Amino acid sequence: MHFISSAFALPMQVALLGLVGATVFVGVTLPDLPDVEQLRNVQFKEPLRVYAADGAFMSEFGVQRRRPVALKDVPPLVIQAFLATEDSRFFEHRGVDAVGMGRAILSYLQTGTKSQGASTISMQVTRNFFLTPEKTFQRKLTEVLLTLHVEQTLTKEEILELYLNQIFFGHRAYGIGAAAALYYDKPLDQLTAAEAAMLAGIPKAPSANNPVTNPARALERRDYILGRMRELGYIDEDTYRTSLAAPDRAALHRRAPELEAGYVAEMVRAEMIRFYGEDAISQGYRVTATVDSRLQTDAQEALRTALRRYDRRHGYRGPEASLDIAGMTEADMDAHLSAATRIPGLEPALVTRVTRRGAEVYLGQGRRSTLGSRDLSWARTSRNRARWNGPKRSASNAVAVGDLIRVKRNQDGDWALTQVPAVSGALVSIDPHDGAVRALVGGYAFTGTKFNRAVDMRRQPGSSFKPFVYAAALSRGWTPASLVKDVAVKLPRRERWNPKNADHKELGPIRLRQALALSRNLASINLLQSLGIDAAQDYIRRFGFGPEAMPQGLSMVLGTGELSPVKLAEGYAVFANGGYHVIPYFIERIEDADGRVVFQANPPSACRDCWFKTGDGSATTRGTEPTRMAERVIDPRTAFQMTSLLREVVEHGTATRAKKLERPDIVGKTGTTNDYRDAWFAGYQADFVTVAWMGFDDFGKLGRGEGGGKAALGMWVDFMREALADRPIATLDLPAGLIEVRVDPARGVETGSKNGILEYVQEEFRTEAESAPVAVADRSRGGPSRSVNRSAPRVMDDLF
Repeated sequence: MHFISSAFALPMQVALLGLVGATVFVGVTLPDLPDVEQLRNVQFKEPLRVYAADGAFMSEFGVQRRRPVALKDVPPLVIQAFLATEDSRFFEHRGVDAVGMGRAILSYLQTGTKSQGASTISMQVTRNFFLTPEKTFQRKLTEVLLTLHVEQTLTKEEILELYLNQIFFGHRAYGIGAAAALYYDKPLDQLTAAEAAMLAGIPKAPSANNPVTNPARALERRDYILGRMRELGYIDEDTYRTSLAAPDRAALHRRAPELEAGYVAEMVRAEMIRFYGEDAISQGYRVTATVDSRLQTDAQEALRTALRRYDRRHGYRGPEASLDIAGMTEADMDAHLSAATRIPGLEPALVTRVTRRGAEVYLGQGRRSTLGSRDLSWARTSRNRARWNGPKRSASNAVAVGDLIRVKRNQDGDWALTQVPAVSGALVSIDPHDGAVRALVGGYAFTGTKFNRAVDMRRQPGSSFKPFVYAAALSRGWTPASLVKDVAVKLPRRERWNPKNADHKELGPIRLRQALALSRNLASINLLQSLGIDAAQDYIRRFGFGPEAMPQGLSMVLGTGELSPVKLAEGYAVFANGGYHVIPYFIERIEDADGRVVFQANPPSACRDCWFKTGDGSATTRGTEPTRMAERVIDPRTAFQMTSLLREVVEHGTATRAKKLERPDIVGKTGTTNDYRDAWFAGYQADFVTVAWMGFDDFGKLGRGEGGGKAALGMWVDFMREALADRPIATLDLPAGLIEVRVDPARGVETGSKNGILEYVQEEFRTEAESAPVAVADRSRGGPSRSVNRSAPRVMDDLF
């Protein structure tokens, strides 16, 4: 008897010590355990998704792909697949499976190694939400205590829902909803038993059991789970055998963007972080941008076409790399091609053979093609040698074996030689009524460079800035018929500046209308000198421009300040909408993960039907006003005059290439900076203010003749052709307060002669003085009606 009591003494003492230790651990640990009530309000990390105004998917940001689902929306078959492999007694135990835990302890005593075995679904939820992945007994005991607390706080259904939405399935997919979409491109209710079993097998080892990266191992795991489902009575024998025989068709089905708009999507991401913090990209926000899918696509294509045309005009620069491909396998060549920067529409290719008739190229993944001599002929010369420093080539040696080149599909569907343009560009188009950005492209391809030239770039706008100075003059009494001197400017000797006209000629006294249409530098400088720099700047600030756009000095009128394309569009919108200042914006609506609207744009707007008119309706300077009226910053008659002057630029000035659109309702102004370093065209129609820019990021020269009227205007015309394809012609009524008079074009004063030309002047200024210069218009030119401003006109002597 004494022997028996001695035999039990030691285990009893150990048990007692263990009980005391456990009691102390619980007493110390329990007060510090996290509050499991927070699990009732879990906000699963979901990516930030960006859509166009018409609903087209643009982009997704965030590390985790997730589609949270309610448990009621998860089919029983899917739930059973997870229970079969993870926790078949889930609805029977109270969070800790004593049988499984006993096996884990016995295994440790026998082997001496730690094991987590028998972790229930409740324990996995506890671990994933509250604990670190370390494997210690202290952490395990904490896990047990927390799990028991979780089971007391939440229902089994709530725990299971948390589990199914939190578990990791590989390839950035979290939760069963995202996994079904990623691997099978299906909603949950369309999964087969085999597919459900395959998904249930992934979380145990997301890499080893992955059906995409390790299909053999994943299939083995799937079949095991199907067997467990049969044993537990979840599926019958026929379903089991059918599922075993089913081939697995898992593949990655990432949702591809429906609209290529990387620059806009990145603007949205940055803006969301600015307002909501870094967590904005993981809170499931759905952002609707203002861009229109069709217009955005048209803008992208117009910019790319313009840059490729320019590049082609200036010659082939040679291959991106030259490789020794002797002995290379297709796999070797695939590796080199995959390393090339992805540029949409411009595929990398390796030249494998050159003949007199052309060249053979390898495009990767076993694809081969032939480039004919016609496809290579454009690469024979390099016009702008100072820029490209490229060798002169003949058609037969335009490329060489081993050249890494770019090819593009031509109109016939064949591959032709091309190159990634070295020149850069930007295009932005906004709605002049409220500033909504309808299209924005910041470069040839966002994959090539993330720098957004439409927004973040600051360049000299050149002559595209002149209209703002001319508007200032009109507001102070000048009219389109006022004469200004197109002669050399008298400057103090200390100013080492000798401005000239582009043609190095002087036209003498000319009307303002001619001066702007022909972009006469000297006339514009003399006009600003007469106005006064301070007076002009005070007026130009109304367009939203700051000091960076208006340097002190007469050179300001030539656009020597710095602006971004979107800022220039903001200024031109004032002319386009009848005098209202609207602020460009690009986010229309923001919804949270539950679909609640947390932001809806309501920008100050100009009256939409008060300025231009289309169809039979008549537009006046009054009309249906928006909820929030934008500030009117210039007189509508000045806006009318500027539309008249800018139409003259298209009809008879530096932008006559725009006449190919055959639209009398388009107006605009070219801009070219010194040495052809920047080419601009800024213009508008009733519904769009569009600005196009072309130049080199390193401020290199575009080359003679590549000014705004060619390099940038071609881009602008291509976009506006598509944008206006289904829009009626817009016309502009004469604002109240203007009357029609006949003017002597040589003197700029009213005349009774039939040789005079017609112009509209403000009635209150008509009797000021017989010699007062008034606005001039020639109706025979077919442009919009012309007007004058309301300020007292200056007499001729003030200009000379």
